[in-house]
Amino acid sequence: MHEKTAQPGTAAGLLFLREEELRLAQDMIFFANRDLVAAADAILAEMGFGRAHHRTLHFIGRNPGLPVGELLHILGIAKQSLARVLGPLIRDGYVEQIPGRADRRQRLLSLTPAGAALERKLFEAQRERLTAAFREAGGPAVEGFRKVLRGMMKDEARAYLDRADAVRAARR
Repeated sequence: MHEKTAQPGTAAGLLFLREEELRLAQDMIFFANRDLVAAADAILAEMGFGRAHHRTLHFIGRNPGLPVGELLHILGIAKQSLARVLGPLIRDGYVEQIPGRADRRQRLLSLTPAGAALERKLFEAQRERLTAAFREAGGPAVEGFRKVLRGMMKDEARAYLDRADAVRAARR
């Protein structure tokens, strides 16, 4: 019998990926990320901001009233790093912080109308590429893609997504 060798991109042999297939996946992730963030990067650069500002706007926008401590945890960065990113966003009127209700020392973050508009503009810059890719791949591939991404995440990121899904489901 002649044994077929799985080609990159085929379903056969996926449980026994060779190093070259894994390196191809790594290449594809690097290129996809580069191409996905390019349009948003251009908008941010004009404003003197970078990807850390984008991530910050994204997660605050997805979680209005987000405590600073939780944002630190989500982003996986130090307080000093967040201060360098958050400071200009607050000063320039994109993010507001208010004291917590139960603990006045707690700072809760939300996007201002200008921040929501900027976050939306950044999302729109990426939406077309994501939509086209998902349409081209089809439903089963999209579900597989999500499983692969989830498999690459640490447990804490998975737990965050699970909590966010539960909150969004409760709002419906």
